[in-house]
Amino acid sequence: MEQNNTKSYGSALYTLVTVFFFWGFLAASNGIFIPFCKAHFHLTQFESQLIDFTFYGGYFIGSLILYFASQITRVDILNKLGYKNGIVLGLVLSAAGALVMIPAVATGSFIFILGSFFIIALGFSLQQTAANPFVIALGPPETGSNRLNFAGAINNIGGITGPIVVSVILFGTAKGAAASSSVQLSTIDNLYYILAGLFLAVAVFFYLSKLPVVTTDEKIEASNKPTLPLIIMFLAFCLIMVADQLAAFAGVSKAIIIYASLAIILFSLIGSLLSAQKSKEGWGAMQYPQLILGMIAIFTYVGTEVTIQSNMGALLKMPDFGGFTESQMSPFISLYWGSLMIGRWTGAIGAFNLSKSTKNILTMVVPFVAFGIVLLVNRSTGVDVSNLYIYVISIAVMIGAFYIGQQKPVRTLVSLGVLGMIFMLIGLFATGMVAVFAFISGGLCCSIMWPSIFSLAITGLGKYTGQGSAFLIMMILGGAIIPPVQGLMADTMGIHQSYIVPVIGFAYIVFFAWKVRQELIKQGINIDHVSVEKSGGH
Repeated sequence: MEQNNTKSYGSALYTLVTVFFFWGFLAASNGIFIPFCKAHFHLTQFESQLIDFTFYGGYFIGSLILYFASQITRVDILNKLGYKNGIVLGLVLSAAGALVMIPAVATGSFIFILGSFFIIALGFSLQQTAANPFVIALGPPETGSNRLNFAGAINNIGGITGPIVVSVILFGTAKGAAASSSVQLSTIDNLYYILAGLFLAVAVFFYLSKLPVVTTDEKIEASNKPTLPLIIMFLAFCLIMVADQLAAFAGVSKAIIIYASLAIILFSLIGSLLSAQKSKEGWGAMQYPQLILGMIAIFTYVGTEVTIQSNMGALLKMPDFGGFTESQMSPFISLYWGSLMIGRWTGAIGAFNLSKSTKNILTMVVPFVAFGIVLLVNRSTGVDVSNLYIYVISIAVMIGAFYIGQQKPVRTLVSLGVLGMIFMLIGLFATGMVAVFAFISGGLCCSIMWPSIFSLAITGLGKYTGQGSAFLIMMILGGAIIPPVQGLMADTMGIHQSYIVPVIGFAYIVFFAWKVRQELIKQGINIDHVSVEKSGGH
């Protein structure tokens, strides 16, 4: 990438990270909006999870469109458009989606609402594809991970404030809404008018800002063999969209179609892995086993991270888990996303040139400071946070896992993956707040999995690193597929028992760490010399 390393782009960076805030704000807000839609539209748990399906599916489709357009034209479309213009266009697209939400809610059509979420997500996909390399380019490459981590921290702040702000807008003040979960549709209109206005305001701000011109001279290499598995994954994605109609037409269970869609996606990737091992020609980045294993891992990680909180609203409504109304859930949803912030801030310590003793002290202190911020943000809306204090136990356990991980991606993934399985199993075998806090603790374990998986998956790819990164971004698709799968299981076996899904997710990530270490050793790569890039999360 070309950039002026001698000039300070601090103001440009502060401008750029505003979009990271929006990603965290809206993604976390779905945890409040999903249970509202379930109650308002009388949806099954599976149907309510279609919000995440369309939201994260928009990321996948947007990335797919950019990939195929670049492959056909042999030109990096986003590079030609310009990262700044790409972000502006993405913000305008998201604003359009927010405005479409207003008539969608008025018509009472859930399909219409899903369409508006899809448009917002398409805009986010364009923003994210442009913003990540833009942040790296705003200064020396060796400090790029620090800038990404700062952007990730802003994303996390959006994550903890989103559920609270949306809850206040929909239900009134946190205190005043405790007894009721009814919502006037005009308040939803206000929410999306505000969001659309903010998207447009930031788009204008970006357009008028004197941001540096960032380009890349990376050549697009035609790799035709990944096309078929990508198309198959797209078709499997579409199967879930028409699951009800297809089930009625074919006379089969909807569950069969949903599970088949998940199996098709996974087997298309596994099939690609086996085919590429026989002949590497034409596979591009997919000729490397670590990349395809990493694609499955990113798919699994994002799906696990999203499904824990997306289904939590239904869990919290159960009498055995608090019997909360939609208006009372925001502190728990906020704490889940705050857990990601706690872990990421802790993991970021290793990105700075500090003495070992200083790092050890900060590793003990920073998580609790971050937890204090989460409590403060919730307390500022009038919520009683005293019932959240017990969560310090989970944070203390996470600190121990970080020491075991030693900033190495394989050790980090194994320690946090095993801990995630333990937390989920505790949640499955317990009830009440013990189970709730155990499930929320999954956020601590997910916190720095993204950079750990990412760094392992692109290790040794050489000239295919850029293409491999694009494939990994596509696998945000897991956030679209896995929550509906858990929602379907919740409808058949109960919401509590459905949390076996994140247990399986964490188990695969442990397997990935073990398997990719073996693959890299075969390639002569000493994995112990690979460090974790502290880049926040998706």
